[in-house]
Amino acid sequence: MRGLEGKVVIVTGGAGGIGSAICRRFGEERASVAVFDINREAAEAIAAEIRSAGGKARAYPVDLTSQDSAITAVTAAESELGPIDVLVNNAGWDKAGNFLDTEKPLWDKIVAINLYGALYMHHAVVKGMRDRGRGRVINVASDAGRVGSSGEAVYSFCKGGLISFSKTMARELARQQININVVCPGPTDTPLLDDICGEGERGEKLRTAFTRAVPFGRLGQPGDLPGAVAFLASDDAAFITGQVMSVSGGLTMAG
Repeated sequence: MRGLEGKVVIVTGGAGGIGSAICRRFGEERASVAVFDINREAAEAIAAEIRSAGGKARAYPVDLTSQDSAITAVTAAESELGPIDVLVNNAGWDKAGNFLDTEKPLWDKIVAINLYGALYMHHAVVKGMRDRGRGRVINVASDAGRVGSSGEAVYSFCKGGLISFSKTMARELARQQININVVCPGPTDTPLLDDICGEGERGEKLRTAFTRAVPFGRLGQPGDLPGAVAFLASDDAAFITGQVMSVSGGLTMAG
């Protein structure tokens, strides 16, 4: 991709399935990668892997349910790597269940990670982008936020909100030449999907149902996502903002 070499990129949830694949791709593109994750050891392992392959990366522990933690991590990354050029809000978490059978403590956790975490990161990073008159944000939402997903009501609430927020921010920041776009994975074979489905016979039935729903006939893999994210961060996407791209094997075909 054009224009990624030397850029400073934050990836939240950078030690997870999709996040680590995104981090590796930016490392391959010769960007400087800040691996943000609540799991310090896992983030360090991904950063070390990128460095061993000849790339540049550092790990930063962060609890995205805390605005102070987000600010501290961003400050550290900018001090060590330089001003942030690209922000990828990828971190997410969910636990499946019928909404009426769930309670507020679960809702609070899902909202804190999936929605407030992204808000905190925007607030900490995008002010600097605005002042510099350049920057890219790619928010990883979900097809659950476009068309809904049974058993994921609060998660869908968050991801739908993230999509709308992204479009609004894209409008507010267009004059400052800041591109804000959204990538929506469909069902993807990651530990998060394992958490959503659970174990046993019920879990296997859910995985089978997710697979059958995808026209391509398979679950997404973490490696299916980085190309779309890298494209939206690159010079090739310089005139694209406020857009939503599904990477879902045809599960969602929304214009």
